[in-house]
Amino acid sequence: MTRSYSRAAPCPPGAQRGPVSGADAGSRPDSWHDQAMSTSSTPAPSAVWAERTGTRQYIGRNSAGAEVRIGMGPGEFSPGELMKIALATCNTLSADHRLAKALGEDFEATVGCSSVKNDAEERYESFQVEIVTDLSSLDADQRELLSQRVAAAVDRHCTVGHTIEHGAPYTTTIVDPDED
Repeated sequence: MTRSYSRAAPCPPGAQRGPVSGADAGSRPDSWHDQAMSTSSTPAPSAVWAERTGTRQYIGRNSAGAEVRIGMGPGEFSPGELMKIALATCNTLSADHRLAKALGEDFEATVGCSSVKNDAEERYESFQVEIVTDLSSLDADQRELLSQRVAAAVDRHCTVGHTIEHGAPYTTTIVDPDED
């Protein structure tokens, strides 16, 4: 099997990857490093990666320069918590314009996500997203209309929710940054 990798400036050393070519090029689906860890001088907007900083500790990064501590210790998000934060904020980001139109551009909100975990299968069975905001300026009909509009916006735009609802296969590969 022949592989060619190129180095990418925006990615951490050891995680830089380019597209697979040669005999494997047409037979394997694109992986995260094929698309997100590209060699172009402009980072892909969806590029994300994590660098190991210690035992079960990572720093997650994106191509926009954001960072998040990931692990199981103090001051770190667990992967499951990040998944729940992603779902919760995908909901509110998808519906932000609807909420702002009904509540005012400067509305305050907190969004949370809880889950039911199946420990035996190491997976989540369900998620509950709750948007907490001041609705006192709305009557019952306006609240119902807002609820419907928020749900419709989330149904249209929340990629994380769509992925959880429909499932998405994934693969994991281990690669050596020095192999060609």
